[in-house]
Amino acid sequence: MTDQAILDDTDRAILDLLRENARRPLREIATAVGLTVAPVQRRIARLERVGVIERYTVQINHGRIATGIEAMTELQFTDDLDLAQIMEFVAQIPEVEEVLTLAGDPDALVRIRVEGVEDLRRVVSSLRSGGAVASTKTLVVLEQWTRFG
Repeated sequence: MTDQAILDDTDRAILDLLRENARRPLREIATAVGLTVAPVQRRIARLERVGVIERYTVQINHGRIATGIEAMTELQFTDDLDLAQIMEFVAQIPEVEEVLTLAGDPDALVRIRVEGVEDLRRVVSSLRSGGAVASTKTLVVLEQWTRFG
């Protein structure tokens, strides 16, 4: 879909409020943006219908879970890069939570969540075996801050 929705300041304010808390009551959103509940409900329905809001999800605080390591692995690819193949390959590794392709150095950043150091070593080795990966650099996350959530 190449059509882009036109949003006004009220739409953006509603999106910001939902980004902070997708379970926020409509009445609270309406008060914050200076509308009544019905127009806010219609705006949210429109944002869903046109694909601006794709889904509602949960943000997990992994620091509250007893075990686990989060890491970011930088990937540098060889010259014969087929991005679609690499994304397919990385998607097969269950510990990979997110992949960002980048302009510049590195070529991609992979977010990994594992139970321990041995699991991290295994996942990074799997990434390296992808054929088009020239090098990796792995950074372990100590703490996280997110603007919304």
